[in-house]
Amino acid sequence: MALINPYINFNGNAEEAFNFYKSVFGGEFATIVRFKEFESPQFKVSDAEANKIMHIAFPIGANILMGSDVPEFMGRVNENENRSKISISAESKEEADRLFNGLSAGGAVEMPIGDSPWGSYFGMFRDKFGIEWMVDYDERYKGKA
Repeated sequence: MALINPYINFNGNAEEAFNFYKSVFGGEFATIVRFKEFESPQFKVSDAEANKIMHIAFPIGANILMGSDVPEFMGRVNENENRSKISISAESKEEADRLFNGLSAGGAVEMPIGDSPWGSYFGMFRDKFGIEWMVDYDERYKGKA
Protein backbone atom coordinates (compact mmCIF):
# COMPACT_ATOMS: atom_id res chain seq x y z
CA MET A 1 0.00 0.00 0.00
CA ALA A 2 1.29 3.47 -0.83
CA LEU A 3 1.96 5.90 2.03
CA ILE A 4 0.90 9.53 2.11
CA ASN A 5 3.58 11.83 3.49
CA PRO A 6 2.66 15.47 4.20
CA TYR A 7 4.96 18.23 2.91
CA ILE A 8 4.59 21.59 4.65
CA ASN A 9 6.11 24.99 3.87
CA PHE A 10 7.26 27.73 6.22
CA ASN A 11 8.25 31.40 6.10
CA GLY A 12 11.78 30.92 7.42
CA ASN A 13 11.07 28.94 10.59
CA ALA A 14 10.97 25.34 9.29
CA GLU A 15 13.87 24.29 11.49
CA GLU A 16 12.23 25.71 14.62
CA ALA A 17 8.93 24.01 13.73
CA PHE A 18 10.52 20.63 13.01
CA ASN A 19 12.55 20.76 16.23
CA PHE A 20 9.26 21.38 18.03
CA TYR A 21 7.62 18.39 16.26
CA LYS A 22 10.66 16.26 17.12
CA SER A 23 10.28 17.25 20.80
CA VAL A 24 6.69 15.97 20.77
CA PHE A 25 7.05 12.80 18.67
CA GLY A 26 10.64 11.84 19.52
CA GLY A 27 12.98 10.35 16.95
CA GLU A 28 15.58 11.82 14.61
CA PHE A 29 15.57 13.67 11.31
CA ALA A 30 16.32 11.54 8.26
CA THR A 31 17.45 14.49 6.11
CA ILE A 32 18.27 18.16 6.56
CA VAL A 33 19.38 20.12 3.49
CA ARG A 34 20.08 23.85 3.60
CA PHE A 35 19.85 26.25 0.67
CA LYS A 36 23.60 27.02 0.82
CA GLU A 37 24.32 23.39 -0.08
CA PHE A 38 22.82 23.97 -3.54
CA GLU A 39 24.28 27.37 -4.37
CA SER A 40 25.69 27.58 -7.88
CA PRO A 41 26.16 30.26 -10.53
CA GLN A 42 22.60 29.48 -11.70
CA PHE A 43 21.11 29.40 -8.18
CA LYS A 44 22.35 32.27 -6.02
CA VAL A 45 21.53 32.12 -2.31
CA SER A 46 21.41 35.25 -0.18
CA ASP A 47 23.20 35.33 3.16
CA ALA A 48 19.80 35.70 4.84
CA GLU A 49 18.59 32.41 3.33
CA ALA A 50 21.81 30.36 3.27
CA ASN A 51 21.02 28.40 6.46
CA LYS A 52 17.30 28.08 5.89
CA ILE A 53 15.84 24.64 5.20
CA MET A 54 15.58 23.58 1.56
CA HIS A 55 14.30 20.13 2.58
CA ILE A 56 13.80 18.32 5.88
CA ALA A 57 12.44 14.80 6.42
CA PHE A 58 11.24 13.52 9.79
CA PRO A 59 10.06 9.89 10.05
CA ILE A 60 6.99 9.38 12.25
CA GLY A 61 6.01 5.73 12.38
CA ALA A 62 5.81 4.40 8.81
CA ASN A 63 5.31 7.92 7.41
CA ILE A 64 7.57 10.90 6.82
CA LEU A 65 6.70 14.51 7.62
CA MET A 66 8.60 16.72 5.19
CA GLY A 67 8.96 20.44 4.76
CA SER A 68 10.97 23.47 3.70
CA ASP A 69 11.31 27.20 4.00
CA VAL A 70 9.93 29.07 1.01
CA PRO A 71 12.64 31.32 -0.50
CA GLU A 72 11.77 35.02 -0.30
CA PHE A 73 11.72 35.37 -4.11
CA MET A 74 8.77 32.93 -4.19
CA GLY A 75 6.66 34.99 -1.78
CA ARG A 76 5.25 34.17 1.62
CA VAL A 77 3.24 31.15 2.69
CA ASN A 78 -0.30 32.09 3.70
CA GLU A 79 -0.25 31.01 7.33
CA ASN A 80 -4.03 31.37 7.62
CA GLU A 81 -4.69 28.90 4.79
CA ASN A 82 -7.03 26.15 5.92
CA ARG A 83 -7.43 23.82 2.95
CA SER A 84 -5.57 20.92 4.52
CA LYS A 85 -4.73 19.36 7.88
CA ILE A 86 -2.29 16.73 9.04
CA SER A 87 -4.24 13.84 10.56
CA ILE A 88 -2.67 11.64 13.23
CA SER A 89 -4.14 8.24 14.07
CA ALA A 90 -3.01 7.51 17.63
CA GLU A 91 -2.63 4.02 19.05
CA SER A 92 -4.27 4.88 22.39
CA LYS A 93 -6.19 7.65 24.17
CA GLU A 94 -3.07 8.35 26.20
CA GLU A 95 -0.98 8.82 23.06
CA ALA A 96 -3.73 10.98 21.52
CA ASP A 97 -3.73 13.20 24.62
CA ARG A 98 0.06 13.46 24.67
CA LEU A 99 0.28 14.40 20.98
CA PHE A 100 -2.68 16.79 21.12
CA ASN A 101 -1.38 18.57 24.22
CA GLY A 102 2.20 18.70 22.98
CA LEU A 103 1.51 19.88 19.44
CA SER A 104 -1.22 22.37 20.37
CA ALA A 105 0.95 24.13 23.00
CA GLY A 106 1.11 27.80 22.01
CA GLY A 107 -1.39 27.26 19.21
CA ALA A 108 -5.15 27.64 18.83
CA VAL A 109 -7.49 24.75 19.65
CA GLU A 110 -10.38 24.51 17.21
CA MET A 111 -11.98 21.43 18.80
CA PRO A 112 -10.78 20.16 22.20
CA ILE A 113 -9.86 16.50 22.29
CA GLY A 114 -12.66 14.28 23.54
CA ASP A 115 -15.30 11.82 22.47
CA SER A 116 -16.68 12.77 19.06
CA PRO A 117 -20.22 12.35 17.69
CA TRP A 118 -18.90 9.74 15.22
CA GLY A 119 -17.52 7.50 17.95
CA SER A 120 -13.80 8.26 18.04
CA TYR A 121 -11.64 10.27 20.44
CA PHE A 122 -10.81 13.39 18.42
CA GLY A 123 -9.40 16.91 18.58
CA MET A 124 -8.34 19.59 16.12
CA PHE A 125 -6.04 22.65 16.34
CA ARG A 126 -3.61 24.98 14.56
CA ASP A 127 -0.11 24.78 16.05
CA LYS A 128 2.03 27.79 16.91
CA PHE A 129 3.52 27.68 13.41
CA GLY A 130 0.12 27.89 11.68
CA ILE A 131 -0.03 24.20 10.67
CA GLU A 132 -3.41 22.52 11.20
CA TRP A 133 -3.60 19.09 12.84
CA MET A 134 -6.27 16.53 13.71
CA VAL A 135 -5.60 13.88 16.35
CA ASP A 136 -7.83 10.82 16.40
CA TYR A 137 -8.01 7.56 18.31
CA ASP A 138 -10.64 5.04 17.28
CA GLU A 139 -10.81 1.72 19.14
CA ARG A 140 -12.69 0.19 16.16
CA TYR A 141 -9.60 0.55 13.95
CA LYS A 142 -6.95 -0.41 16.50
CA GLY A 143 -4.34 -2.64 14.86
CA LYS A 144 -5.79 -2.23 11.37
CA ALA A 145 -3.50 0.52 10.08
